[in-house]
Amino acid sequence: MSDSLRDQLLGLGFKPSPKPERPQDRKSGAPQARPHGKPAGGRQQERAAGKPQQRSGHKPGARPAGRRDEMDLAKAYALRAQREKDERIAAEAAKQEEARKRREARAKLAELVKDKVLNVADADIARHFPYGGKIKRIYVTAEQLKALNAGELGVLQLDGRYLLVSAELVAQAQEIFPAAIALKVDPDAPAEDDPYADPKYQVPDDLVW
Repeated sequence: MSDSLRDQLLGLGFKPSPKPERPQDRKSGAPQARPHGKPAGGRQQERAAGKPQQRSGHKPGARPAGRRDEMDLAKAYALRAQREKDERIAAEAAKQEEARKRREARAKLAELVKDKVLNVADADIARHFPYGGKIKRIYVTAEQLKALNAGELGVLQLDGRYLLVSAELVAQAQEIFPAAIALKVDPDAPAEDDPYADPKYQVPDDLVW
């Protein structure tokens, strides 16, 4: 049909016949193809399938700052308490070990001076000497006083008693238990270093413990 006849028919009210549908257009419910072959709504689906959204200001697994500070402070207190406990235990263990050594030393010294003590029951001369921050005394004879002041004898403290012994035993006691040596005279020391060496020197009884 020529364009002039078609125009005449259209002018008389005739409508052109509809074009036949393509096979793919007849399928019901098929989504219209988008450019590049992606279906409609694909970008929104990709966003929905992505990583879960996070709340602003909160990281996964993060604790609040106040809670973390409380836990750190509690941990510091626990560590300090444990350290103080360990120090007390160590100090007590050291104290017990020192006491054990002193007991053993006393026992060894008692065995050493057994049957070698020179104290005389009826000695009447008081020889005073400082020991343990106090003034102590031991009764000796005149001969023993001279020997004591010459450094030939010495005094040991054992089980609350003051024992007069030879200088040799004093030297051995120095190696076993030095704290037991109550009086050891250096004969070469100036006289003013030991004013109690004078037999005329007397200390009032109320100053003696």
